[in-house]
Amino acid sequence: MNEILRVEHLRKYFIKKGMFGSKSTTVKATDDVSFTLRKGEVLVLAGESGSGKSTIAKLILKSIQADSGKIFFEEQEINNEKKSLEKIRMNCQMIHQDPYDSINPRMQIGDIVSEPLEIHKIGNKKERSERVIEVLQEVKLEPAEEIINKYPHMLSGGQRQRVVLARALALKPKIILADEPVSMLDVSIRAEMLELMQELQKKYEISFIYITHDLATARYFGQRIAILYLGKIIEIGLINQVLTNPRHPYTQALIDAISEPDPENLHKEREIRINESKNIDVYQGCRFRARCPYVVEKCDTEPNLEKIDDEHYCACHVTLD
Repeated sequence: MNEILRVEHLRKYFIKKGMFGSKSTTVKATDDVSFTLRKGEVLVLAGESGSGKSTIAKLILKSIQADSGKIFFEEQEINNEKKSLEKIRMNCQMIHQDPYDSINPRMQIGDIVSEPLEIHKIGNKKERSERVIEVLQEVKLEPAEEIINKYPHMLSGGQRQRVVLARALALKPKIILADEPVSMLDVSIRAEMLELMQELQKKYEISFIYITHDLATARYFGQRIAILYLGKIIEIGLINQVLTNPRHPYTQALIDAISEPDPENLHKEREIRINESKNIDVYQGCRFRARCPYVVEKCDTEPNLEKIDDEHYCACHVTLD
């Protein structure tokens, strides 16, 4: 598959101001993050809250500015010039986590879906209306002719998220950034939404960056996965390779946390028990060493992503020895 997006050494630090006279601290939201996205591929960015997943999405769309690093779309670097920003924002759309907050409650559904078409001056009024009906039908919101006149409060949570997906599809994007798109939906309709996204992804060869902490949905929808911890990619590879043969202790712990309980193993020790975090500078050396049960002296130096097998890379001193 051809590369459509490339991120190189992306860094974004935030200053967290101290309270009551305490010192300010630097939060390294993304720190030297590099990866590629291929045409028609689903790349999963996984990790717990605060690992930097959503920050990466915002940096790609240039809604916040990186401190350093480069982003290339179709081999062209994206900068802050108007033409460059228009190109990435037209070809790269976002699906947010909360379908209640990501659409304007005062706008009708037809206006919500047509808004990106108007912003980018695509088609006349009739052509935009036709495109709105088309994408609403694509996401199975029917009868579309009635849906366009409704307001968000008249729809269920699942229907609202389909509206968000329709809005993202309106511009026929090449990339969709899906930030926890099913986490706020009822369990009963999560599978429906994932099946719909998968169907549309294959039909139009859309490249997805799927952001989640849920490895179960990641395995269902994704093809490659990057595991993030405190702003660093600590393991990356084909999703079956990573999830069936995890090499980083943090990845192993994530998988262990979602494993279905086996009655025969209820009294056995888990393979990975994350330690209580130690009071050390997590940005010096391996970031996971403050909680890792396998920590050794060598972990005081930061490990590099090393190739294990084919496209499988891991950053860990212990498992690579």
